[in-house]
Amino acid sequence: MSKSNLGAVATLDFEQPIVEIERQIATLESRVEDAGVADELATLYSTRETILTKTYSDLSAWQTVRVARHPARPQTLDYVDLMCRDFCQLHGDRRFADDPAIVAGFTRIGPWKVLLVGHQKGRTTPERISCRFGCANPEGYRKALLKMKLAEKFKLPIVTLVDTPGAYPGIDSEQRGQAEAIAVNLREMSRLRTPVVTVVIGEGGSGGALGIAVADRVAMLENAWYSVISPEGCAAILWKEANERTNPLAAKALALTAKENLANGLIDHVIPEPVGGAHRNPKATAAAVQGWIVEQLSELTRLDSETLVRKRYEKFRRIGSGSMKT
Repeated sequence: MSKSNLGAVATLDFEQPIVEIERQIATLESRVEDAGVADELATLYSTRETILTKTYSDLSAWQTVRVARHPARPQTLDYVDLMCRDFCQLHGDRRFADDPAIVAGFTRIGPWKVLLVGHQKGRTTPERISCRFGCANPEGYRKALLKMKLAEKFKLPIVTLVDTPGAYPGIDSEQRGQAEAIAVNLREMSRLRTPVVTVVIGEGGSGGALGIAVADRVAMLENAWYSVISPEGCAAILWKEANERTNPLAAKALALTAKENLANGLIDHVIPEPVGGAHRNPKATAAAVQGWIVEQLSELTRLDSETLVRKRYEKFRRIGSGSMKT
């Protein structure tokens, strides 16, 4: 982990012992030429890896949610930089406006030419305000579907990256048909005649996530979450308030972790993250995501369009039926 990430890591209280060790490492690295420092650094590196491994192997559901929200966690445009080539971003829904909370564009991932669609939360304060922290407006979902239809026309696979706490719930969004836009996406994605693969890279909240996640194959990063509602929303409904006591209870009750979603048949695969989470090694995370995407497309592109649509339909019809084997 680089020194530049130390401040960001300190935002997670359960990582405080790790952050303290990393501060010591940062101090010693400036004195690496001194006698005995190399041995002390080696000991600290080993200790850090041991604590990181132990901490991240036993995260609670609420801690997983917090890791998924880490301010340094890679977002869609980070994955574009790390695993895509020749990215050409496409804008607008031809009906109202361009929504920066949804990124879409043609690109190359490994050997495949694809359409990439993903949520973007923003890094700086102005970016986050513009993107509404990854909460898309209806024009974002309409933009996504418009570009997906274009990919279908040119017989290109579609890759979507989900990272949103939910669709934007503002009055203007509702007036412009938020629920209708998401519903249309669910219907139309279910019958796209081209391969669709989805990775939940961070947060996967409710219809805001599902609006770009009706796919032939769905994976989650190890420390992502995917659920019908956020823990805070669930807590506000069940206990009438969301706080430090009820949020962890809600997160546990929702079974929102990648491991639980896989066990419940809602996703197809869990992509491991580097020790300490994706924010500690975005490059390795992107390599793992790219590898899974390339593998899935290699299989799906062998299927004809009728088979693709039929199997996708059957996949989602099986959810909750007790027969989840693919």
